Amino acid sequence: MLHRIAGAAAALALTFAAGTLIPGMAHADPAGAAACAAKLSKPARMIYDASAPQAAGAGDLKGLVTGQTKGLVMAGKIDRSGARPAAESAGQCLVMLKS
Repeated sequence: MLHRIAGAAAALALTFAAGTLIPGMAHADPAGAAACAAKLSKPARMIYDASAPQAAGAGDLKGLVTGQTKGLVMAGKIDRSGARPAAESAGQCLVMLKS
């Protein structure tokens, strides 16, 4: 199980790195993040909702999402087999909250 979560963490690192390098992504876009979140699957939305309140000020957004995802998996709220794609999807929306 931890191998899958570690794989998800690596994928998130790439997602966040790409998101911070894309022109136009340098400024926080709460409306864009909300619109993005509205399209998420239920597990991804749970990760987004758990992470969003801390996302803007998070120094390590990947670490935040990984921790929230692990917590949701351990609590049985999301299936571990779907944790990685859900975290990646949530991460794409959460990046929009960073300034």
